[in-house]
Amino acid sequence: MQAMVLKAIGTPLVWTELPDREPGPGEVRVRISACGVCRTDLHVVDGELPNPRVPIIPGHEIVGRIEAVGPGVADRRLNERVGIPWLGHTCGTCPYCRSVRENLCDAPEFTGYTRDGGYATSVIADASFTFPLGEKGSDVSLAPLLCAGLIGWRSLVIAGEAERIGLYGFGAAAHIITQVARWQGRAVSAFTRPGDEGTQDFARRLGAVWAAGSDKMPPQPLDAAIIFAPVGGLVPIALRAVRKGGRVVCAGIHMSNIPSFPYSILWEERQLVSVANLTRKDGIDFLRLAPKIGIAAETTTYPLREANRALDDLRAGRFDGAAVLVP
Repeated sequence: MQAMVLKAIGTPLVWTELPDREPGPGEVRVRISACGVCRTDLHVVDGELPNPRVPIIPGHEIVGRIEAVGPGVADRRLNERVGIPWLGHTCGTCPYCRSVRENLCDAPEFTGYTRDGGYATSVIADASFTFPLGEKGSDVSLAPLLCAGLIGWRSLVIAGEAERIGLYGFGAAAHIITQVARWQGRAVSAFTRPGDEGTQDFARRLGAVWAAGSDKMPPQPLDAAIIFAPVGGLVPIALRAVRKGGRVVCAGIHMSNIPSFPYSILWEERQLVSVANLTRKDGIDFLRLAPKIGIAAETTTYPLREANRALDDLRAGRFDGAAVLVP
């Protein structure tokens, strides 16, 4: 197998040839056909998440086909197309796992962070944490659904029954969830970097009823807001934008420090909550719904060897939608 490997935090990934691994009990080996490039990958590479396993192969929006099955795997078959998400394994015994909150597991493993991920030609995965994808849709278009879509979906569910919803940071997750929210009949307001008129136009094309820089207030108070950008300074801005009783959801795994803000913008029963990881039920629910919605992920593809360029372009905001690596 070949892979782009992070050998030291803060350094470029290195093209590396490695021996093929055989799947162990409960595992499968997947031949990768596409892997999305997520902002969380940037947080791993840049050292913004604590205690990564290094060296590590990043990537957790993986689409591929099973090419080897380990002992004890009965519900996956050779050549089946599957998706592999961020949550790669849980202990199954802690209080969170036992109470249907495996996203908060006390001893989890995360794809591309604590176990090798998808910036490679193949990957070993816990078979229980793979999602059958069927044959509808291209590998490249499905890859962003495995994290941008799933985290966006969980964030939208946690946002509640908001009719007017604001999305701060209009990247991979927001462009997918805008399509879901519009299908549900919600009115979406998109907030971008100030002055980024190209992304604002992109949001309007996807159905946003209003789009502007994050320094602007929406024309009407929002019922809820989701913050996808890893910028703590957006928290007080979003709190000011939601109505009394509104909710602000922080969707990222990492965010810069939240500045102090007056209690008055949290008062009147506004809520500030975070989203952590995902559950397998999130994946099942969302991936069943996605074909009905007809989600069209906007993608920019890169050869696997150019993973460093893809990460740089993501950091600089040089594309709309999502980047996808293709071996």
